[in-house]
Amino acid sequence: MSASYLEATARERILALLDAGSFNELLPPAQRVVSPHLGQLDAPVSFDDGVIIGEGLLDGRPVMAAAQEGGFMGGAVGEVHGAKLVGLIKRAIRKQVAGVVLLLETGGVRLHEANAGLIAVSEVMRAVLEARAAGIPVIVLVGGANGCFGGMGIVARCANTVIMSEEGRLAMSGPEVIETANGVEEFDSRDRALVWRTTGGKHRYLIGDCQQLVSDDTEAFRQAAMDALTALAQSGAPELTLAALEAEQEMLRRRIATFGHAEDPIDIWAELGVERPETVPMLEAAAFAAMAQGLRIPFKA
Repeated sequence: MSASYLEATARERILALLDAGSFNELLPPAQRVVSPHLGQLDAPVSFDDGVIIGEGLLDGRPVMAAAQEGGFMGGAVGEVHGAKLVGLIKRAIRKQVAGVVLLLETGGVRLHEANAGLIAVSEVMRAVLEARAAGIPVIVLVGGANGCFGGMGIVARCANTVIMSEEGRLAMSGPEVIETANGVEEFDSRDRALVWRTTGGKHRYLIGDCQQLVSDDTEAFRQAAMDALTALAQSGAPELTLAALEAEQEMLRRRIATFGHAEDPIDIWAELGVERPETVPMLEAAAFAAMAQGLRIPFKA
């Protein structure tokens, strides 16, 4: 029976993702490794610090996996939270597993921990790039209610493959942050349709920031992750080189030059050749995928 990925907890998601009975949690709640900062501020703590990490099998292949809990401080990253992610990825490199799967749901840095949180996110970025340089593919899943924002949005785009649902959102700055910095005329964070058009999975797919869009279903995410792992194993994860990074920067420059004038994602969809771009938000995942197959997406990563 299908189950909503959006409504599942981090623990439910990671158990549904990996082969049944294969998950071995590292630093579980029983060990009570908590943030040293939150208690000093009389803020609540979580015994897993809002992230579940461990190892298991995905379609029979050994992987390291982590799932952020959006229900604890919006999945925000603090010192311990980040250290758990970094340690997991470095363990993946040492053990030469088939891949790393990150189930991200976060608003970014935990403001309670300020610089410690910022440093933690930068260390996660470095670890992801080190994994890729070591030939370990990194796959990111985004489908939680909080989306994936801030520094962790950058982490997601450092991965080999990003898989999203329409309900998932991905961006550097959240809608409220953009509105606060530039005014409601620039971006109205209360316009939920605009928010999803701009940061949601469909738009991220159409402009090349995500490689697969799936329905809000835990089994759909699992199948997509298995397919991505197989594809990366068969083709070989693209080598992380300076030339590859420069090529991606050039792709981003061209994307801005092509679409920088657009005032709404609907304008971009029309330029991509979508016949009735205003209907895109209403399409189910399967219908959207069929429509997208007929498009030439020039900046697909």
